[in-house]
Amino acid sequence: MRAVPAALSKAGAGRYASGGMTPVQFLEYYGAIAGALAALIVSLDLGRRATGIGFVIFVTSSLALVAWGLLGAESAGIGWQNVVLFVINCIGVYRYLIRKKRPGVEGREAMA
Repeated sequence: MRAVPAALSKAGAGRYASGGMTPVQFLEYYGAIAGALAALIVSLDLGRRATGIGFVIFVTSSLALVAWGLLGAESAGIGWQNVVLFVINCIGVYRYLIRKKRPGVEGREAMA
């Protein structure tokens, strides 16, 4: 087994020494990476379908971060924040993937 540098935290030391990652750590990293990817997709404004897929990825990110937040000792705040974000992201999935657009209405341009 490799020696663990003293500068590593307790959680980092466990991951480093075992050569792997715990399920809780996986949830944390998946949630962060999926959230960043979803934000990129939504920000590119590639159309309704792509934006809807971005919101689906946001939903999976929120679920992972809720689980991580509620399972971790010091991350409950992130967990509860992502409960709210989960609801918001589900609204995005509904709006962009499930709801049918009204005929002849092209969003805000139609209101002008």
